[in-house]
Amino acid sequence: MRTKLHYLFLTLALFASIHQVIAQLPVITSFSQNGALVCTNLRPASVASVEWASSLSGPWNTDWSGLDAVTVDSNGTIQVSVPMFYRVRGVVSTPAGMAFIPAGSFTMGNLIMNGSSVTNDPIILLADANPTNVYLSAFYVDVNLASYSQWQTVYGYATSHGYNFVNAGSGKAANHPVQTVDWYDCAKWCNARSEQAGLAPVYYTDAGLTAVYRTGEVTAYVKWSANGYRLPTEAEWEKAARGGLIGQRFPWGDMIAESLANYNGNTTNPYDLGPNGYNAAFNDDIVPFTNPVGYFAPNDYGLYDMAGNVFEWCWDWYGTPYAGGSDPRGPASGSYRIMRGGYWYGGPENAYCARRENKNPVIADYYLGFRCVRGI
Repeated sequence: MRTKLHYLFLTLALFASIHQVIAQLPVITSFSQNGALVCTNLRPASVASVEWASSLSGPWNTDWSGLDAVTVDSNGTIQVSVPMFYRVRGVVSTPAGMAFIPAGSFTMGNLIMNGSSVTNDPIILLADANPTNVYLSAFYVDVNLASYSQWQTVYGYATSHGYNFVNAGSGKAANHPVQTVDWYDCAKWCNARSEQAGLAPVYYTDAGLTAVYRTGEVTAYVKWSANGYRLPTEAEWEKAARGGLIGQRFPWGDMIAESLANYNGNTTNPYDLGPNGYNAAFNDDIVPFTNPVGYFAPNDYGLYDMAGNVFEWCWDWYGTPYAGGSDPRGPASGSYRIMRGGYWYGGPENAYCARRENKNPVIADYYLGFRCVRGI
């Protein structure tokens, strides 16, 4: 799992001195984070210098231009801008079971690398997924799909704390992904998971963001600044799925195979190494043919099952084309919600990072699951 690193560049100890002896020592009254230093108790019209050292024991230096001879004002004060810069190097505390996705831009959409440039994929045409530049703030994402056991744990808490669901959810086994949950079930479950963990819920039933969404299948309003769990936006999902790679069709590269994901193989697709048909490791003639979460190798962000197994509900209403810019969140309204990632029954084209699917949010079936994200 990757962590974000910050860096400690330079720490300065600053003192003021005076070239003439006075009865009392100078007093540094303030030093702001942008390097503005104020020192008082100096003799008016005298000349002072600002010295610096990397430790209190010195050596003391005066080699910053403009700080070696500073004239004191009539109030016995100098105010100078000190060229001080600092940053902290350390490990960000990432919530258990989640991965950190750094802030930054990425190219979202139906793209491949063509030499040194990114272009539309010439073989699989996704008319509603043209390459678009998107900037996203940093966020956390679950490394795994919500498992059936995880769903049941939160579901038990939720139903005893004022929540109700249309679908109870299903799973082939405790460690398989939950499925047969509709979009509204997932949003309410995210809120329940937040409240169970002592975090602020994200979804509300009123525009004033005062009534936590716990019941019914109604319009959900979002408090984006809340620190609780929520469904990923479509852009967040795709950035996470790509794992930092540029111009690749799948989360790990350009080709797909049974050893990489749980999908329905079709070697007439030029990207499919096969074999044909359902993944033999999970085809036990008992539908659904899901796999345990975390079974296949993760992508470069440490995320599992970003291709295949079950589709993942996202926040966005479906719209075309999708928006670029900063932290896009899809249309304000619509008829269908986005789902991403492909599934055990679908062909290799469904597992494409850029592939966009959509369903009525009240649909619950054995190919629909989800994972959560959290803001930073």
